[in-house]
Amino acid sequence: MTSSTEAVDRERVADFARHIFGLYTGGLLTYLIDLGNRTGLFTAAERGPATAPALAERAGLRERYVREWLGAMVSGGIMTYQPATQTYTLPAEHAACLAGTGYTNMAPMSAMVTHLGKHQAELEQAFREGGGVPYSAFRPEFTGAMDQLNRRALDELLVNAWLPLVPGLAERLDAGARVADVGCGSGHALVVLAAAFPRSTFVGFDLAEDALQLGRTEAAQAGLTNLTFEVADVAALDVADPFDAVFAIDAVHDQVDPAEVLRRVHGALAPGGTFVMVDMAASSNLEDNLGNPSAPWIYSVSTLHCLTVSLANNGAGLGAAWGEQTARRMLRVAGFGEIVTHPAPGLTRNIIYVTRRTG
Repeated sequence: MTSSTEAVDRERVADFARHIFGLYTGGLLTYLIDLGNRTGLFTAAERGPATAPALAERAGLRERYVREWLGAMVSGGIMTYQPATQTYTLPAEHAACLAGTGYTNMAPMSAMVTHLGKHQAELEQAFREGGGVPYSAFRPEFTGAMDQLNRRALDELLVNAWLPLVPGLAERLDAGARVADVGCGSGHALVVLAAAFPRSTFVGFDLAEDALQLGRTEAAQAGLTNLTFEVADVAALDVADPFDAVFAIDAVHDQVDPAEVLRRVHGALAPGGTFVMVDMAASSNLEDNLGNPSAPWIYSVSTLHCLTVSLANNGAGLGAAWGEQTARRMLRVAGFGEIVTHPAPGLTRNIIYVTRRTG
């Protein structure tokens, strides 16, 4: 035994081992939360206390699987159990985070974890040899996961909480404006905006045809005629008619050439046009992020997706934790004027950048 080994604090080793085991346990519970969301178990449990057979019947599932799942939910502090009546309860406060249509429902986040873990082998190869895992490898499942992750927040917050942070924008949209969303994914943000502001016209740009088709279908079902979607590499965006406003929601940091994307957005705006960029609330400096409770999520998702999809195409590899300092610098280099930031209401892991094309 070496002197350095002898100097190890055994109590600290035990504490750290418990910490690591807690992380592993949380990872497994995340898979079961995803199962509960996919199968409707949380929705069934929200209806009130039930035995395992009754809950299984509510959800239309096999009791033996449900009973084992409930054991994890109870021992993991997600649900409670009354031995005398053999009933399981999802407390109302927990239901607010795991069921319902409100933006506080965090259950869809679990699908992001279970999905990203499927590409470990390719990511290991990238760690060893360089390159990355291309965006195409994550689709179409990633499209659905992102849609579910953001949909409720967009429904409740985009028009009522986020737009008021941008002086005059809601009034401009109400009067009639040309608006784009770059890296729009499934396009739900534009569906929300197009429904709220019928005098304006909206166009969504994205590389993924499968994602855009979801947007087209939703827009058609909503009867929206002021919204279109186009397959486009936004790093090569070139429009004949400038936009009055452009949105980018969680889209810039994983681009192959984010600097060019920002330059193209600037060029696509009419003089005085507004750019609204929603991105991760982080500093560009690791030491400043150590007290940020969202930092482990941001760095982890970045490693598993945002960074690698950029590096797969020899891109800049900004990563999700590119941070406010870098974002501000890149926006200035792209030609934008004054930059104002706001914490995103309802989403503590996001920040909203507001800037304009001067002139």
